[in-house]
Amino acid sequence: MRRASRKIMFSLMTFLLAGSTLAGCSGNNGNNEAAPSTDISAEPVAVTYPIETDKTLTYWGALPNALTGVRSEHAEVPFYQEWQKQTGIKVNFTAPPTNQIDESFNVMLASGELPDMLEYNFFGFPGGPEKAIKDGYILELNDLIDKYAPNYKKYLQEHPEVEKMVKTDNGSYYAFPFIRGDESLLTFQGPVIRKDWLDELGLPVPETIDEWTATLKAFKEKKGAAAPISFVGKPRVFNELGNGAFVGAFGVTRDFYLEDGKVKFGPAEPGYKEFLSLFRQWYAEGLLDKDVATVDSKVMDANITSGATGATWGNSGGGIGKWTPIIKEKDPTASIIAAPYPVLEKGTTPKFGQRDYFMSTGGMVAISATSKNAELAVKLLDYGYSEAGSMLFNFGTEGVSYTLENGEPVFTDLLMNNPEKLAPAQAMSLYIRGNTMGPFVSDKRVSEQYLNLPEQQEAVATWQKTDMAKYQIPLVTPTPEESAEFANIMADVNTLVDEMTLKIILGTEPLEAYDGYLDKLQSVKLSRAIEIKQAALERYLQR
Repeated sequence: MRRASRKIMFSLMTFLLAGSTLAGCSGNNGNNEAAPSTDISAEPVAVTYPIETDKTLTYWGALPNALTGVRSEHAEVPFYQEWQKQTGIKVNFTAPPTNQIDESFNVMLASGELPDMLEYNFFGFPGGPEKAIKDGYILELNDLIDKYAPNYKKYLQEHPEVEKMVKTDNGSYYAFPFIRGDESLLTFQGPVIRKDWLDELGLPVPETIDEWTATLKAFKEKKGAAAPISFVGKPRVFNELGNGAFVGAFGVTRDFYLEDGKVKFGPAEPGYKEFLSLFRQWYAEGLLDKDVATVDSKVMDANITSGATGATWGNSGGGIGKWTPIIKEKDPTASIIAAPYPVLEKGTTPKFGQRDYFMSTGGMVAISATSKNAELAVKLLDYGYSEAGSMLFNFGTEGVSYTLENGEPVFTDLLMNNPEKLAPAQAMSLYIRGNTMGPFVSDKRVSEQYLNLPEQQEAVATWQKTDMAKYQIPLVTPTPEESAEFANIMADVNTLVDEMTLKIILGTEPLEAYDGYLDKLQSVKLSRAIEIKQAALERYLQR
């Protein structure tokens, strides 16, 4: 999107958020200035499922990416049918178009027609969740959790380190989040590469940038790869490098990070220019996908499985797990494995890499401020944190998607060797949410079976070998007063970064143009955005 149009969109959103308060919209009875109670010591009302009710709830959220091309709506997915059956609550689901979550969400907010529940990353909302509460889009849930969410409340009481993450600086609970239930579940993404190609060419798994360059040249010249390496370019080009893949070799990320207690923004640091120089070279030499700016998940699937692309950045499950069966069907010797996060000097530990938080920003579900069924919605969402609900979300339906062996849930062949030839990632997404994200606590026993291929198991161990924990900023949020300012600044900053990154890499501007972009970043007040982020960090540490 061009800078001007993106600026208009963000300005419109800021106007809507600042000036529109939906009727009957506050979780504290309309008093947006009242500080919410953060006492979660009282015992909520016990809930027995299935609930007897004739009410129907409405729910907006995207289908898992693994179901792209498999199912088009929630009603066709057995998991969502079983969730309604076990809770006794009927739900009408609506899914936004693929790769248009933010656009669909913005249009929905502007219309004022909101469903009872919204599955959306409210850290991506201008100003964050506290602003969404203050402006009357979602409810502050403190009282509702106290009264009607015994399972979620119990979990927070038993896990104070997570409880700190799931509320705002003001102490507001705003969503039922996806929580990773074990340290081993925090890492699941990174660089991937065709191991059979490496073996055929007599090449090692690349570790350094120089080794990657040599490998990609060999993929092009000797394997005929049209796009030796590629990345999904939608909704934002090179967004996958935000955790530090490739760019991290130069000591920065494509986002904010923490160093010596100070917040930094990678694209404004010297290492980013070195990254641009590398990718500019790769693009000029035909090593980087010439269509990288427009590649979506469908195109990436086709490129990987056809042999047009030999390396990318992907998930252990939805990447390696999805692509491996397809390429092996064509060639039993084919193999996709993880590669370490690249470094400049062999033997050094990568500074950055993918590492999620125990509370993920994906999969969280808020209750809209216009909902007339908030109590019932809370009861539906709380089910995911109960013992029975945890089994449903993580393993599905006993006798269908899993059986108990010696008291342990074991996935059936319906998921692991699907008769319709669906990859495990796709089959699982039909019957569980344990391989994606949603309002529940993930169980590591899912991952232990989901990552059943040796390549998947080795991938997580490979990608975990980084120092990311030292540099990761916690899930901080600006205050409502800072929110509009931060959103406006970052709209301009991200537009400039995207333009700078793409134009320099594609060769439409010289590398030296980077220095001019630095001046532009300062002119749109990047330094102020860093100040806001730093202040938010300091508040988070005081929660």
